Amino acid sequence: MAEAERVVATDCGSTTTKAILIERADGEYRLRGRGEAPTTVETPFDDVTVGVLNAVGELEELTDRRFLADGRVRTPTTENVGADLYLSTSSAGGGLQMLVTGVVKTMTAESAQRAALGAGAIVIDVLAVDDGRQDHQRIERIRSIRPDMILMSGGTEGGTVQHLLDTAELLVAADPRPRLGRDFRLPVIYAGNSAAREGVREVVGERVDVLTVENLRPELERENLGPSREAIHRLFLEHVMAQAPGYDSLLSWTSAPVMSTPRAVGEMVQLAAREEGTDVLAVDIGGATTDVFSVFGEQFNRTVSANLGLSYSVCNVLAEAGVEGIRRWMAVPIAPDELRNRLRNKMIRPTTIPQTVEDLLIEQSVAREALRLALLHHGALAVGLRGVQQARTMGDLFTQAAGGETLVDMMSLGLIIGSGGILSHAPRRAQAAMMLLDAFEPQGVTRLAVDSIFMMPQLGVLASVLPEAAMQVFRRDCLVPLGTVIAPVGGAREGEVMLEWEADGERAELRAGELRRVPLAAGERMKVELRPRRGIDVGAGKGTRWSDSVEGGAVGVILDGRGRPLRLPEEEGERVRQMREWMEALGAMPGYFALRSRATKPAEQGGAV
Repeated sequence: MAEAERVVATDCGSTTTKAILIERADGEYRLRGRGEAPTTVETPFDDVTVGVLNAVGELEELTDRRFLADGRVRTPTTENVGADLYLSTSSAGGGLQMLVTGVVKTMTAESAQRAALGAGAIVIDVLAVDDGRQDHQRIERIRSIRPDMILMSGGTEGGTVQHLLDTAELLVAADPRPRLGRDFRLPVIYAGNSAAREGVREVVGERVDVLTVENLRPELERENLGPSREAIHRLFLEHVMAQAPGYDSLLSWTSAPVMSTPRAVGEMVQLAAREEGTDVLAVDIGGATTDVFSVFGEQFNRTVSANLGLSYSVCNVLAEAGVEGIRRWMAVPIAPDELRNRLRNKMIRPTTIPQTVEDLLIEQSVAREALRLALLHHGALAVGLRGVQQARTMGDLFTQAAGGETLVDMMSLGLIIGSGGILSHAPRRAQAAMMLLDAFEPQGVTRLAVDSIFMMPQLGVLASVLPEAAMQVFRRDCLVPLGTVIAPVGGAREGEVMLEWEADGERAELRAGELRRVPLAAGERMKVELRPRRGIDVGAGKGTRWSDSVEGGAVGVILDGRGRPLRLPEEEGERVRQMREWMEALGAMPGYFALRSRATKPAEQGGAV
């Protein structure tokens, strides 16, 4: 593996298969080309390798190299044909869909959900004794969802056994059918109380294929998610992917096991957090779902907001955020009914792209709400262990520290990575920065970046064999630095000075309500000293100075004095004016609003009609 000079990696998505070429030159790995083709898991092809061959074939044309021989990707390279490594990820066919069960919804069931999500699955339901449903409702639900596999958990070591046997009886009564394949038994991973293993196997063993692993919540104070995640990944390859059309051939081509696309992205996020030495938050927003990945204090979490997206799920965003929630981000006036109709048109024509600037502003406003809601969902699941007894002091009565609190700490966050077409392909990088700022409201000092062409899945599977190569390409070809945002937190009235800052011998003030940009190119650094006023925090504590160098990017250094939480004026005219002012300050829509104002003036005032 260490001698690999040429690597081809593919990501078989639900609609598109992407292929990239990575080569080593002068001791450094770099991206050399990218090709893509439609994914082919449905009629008339019913073979995922057809899409792979087409994508790699396009890669051959673009790079003037040959990788295909004998109807497959050749490995290793011989006579300058093929690749030293061929790797792949996949979410084709809807990805890995799982049902998880536990005893207590906010304890073992929540741990099982974290295990499944961290392994790259889409959790389609969570069953627990206290989930508020009757047994017949649970049975009907199990019969209707057709999962790829089930993760069964519950009971700490020495804890309940009967509840697990009851859940096993429910599975037998429901007799669930797998989504793919008619002739194989549904895989069930048992990761609960070891005392119930044999009893559960006796109850369900004739109906499903049971695999037992270590208890994922052996104690209230401890999770053990690793064995469950590895079992999910193994069964994904051996059972689920083996049933999908053409995957048996694909598995025989690759130099390492195929990873699910979300798991590969998660592996890359974790590697980036380790290498950068900071907490990382990454988001992938698509047409139907929004995935959020985070590493806070070395703890990795992933969530899937399966109802939040910009095309197929756009009306779900409208339902959750409300029309006013989306309208508040609009920098042009729009009536509520018109906005609703435009979003409904988008849902029934999901593959269309914005045709006017107004269409673009609407889509970016929806993206802000989808990202904001996805982060709230993520924060609700990325929590400390619930049910843990803690020793307390009198000081704890005032801090209210307790198990179950969210791990998402925006002040400690060092890097935000945005991915998905709305962010990666925004007409101007400043527009992507604005969406991330408005939706996530970072605090303190945080770097912003976007994934240039969504190659994080391929880099994630590459990291499993060549982590150094994955990190080199990630830094130099994958990430597009947008810049660094400085966002002070604390009470300040509109117009009051929040902090003084000094950079390269120049001094300035940031006032509450301001959004400012200091040009600084990607790859450049600038030494900055921040002197916040009393009660204002930029990461070192209230009123405490902060001094360090910051990185530039496509936007530069952003000074965000708008406060946290971000509040917008209630009156529409004032709100529109404020949004325009902020977008112009960042260079998101240079000159557009001035031109629009002149074009809409009445003819008698001398403006264009």
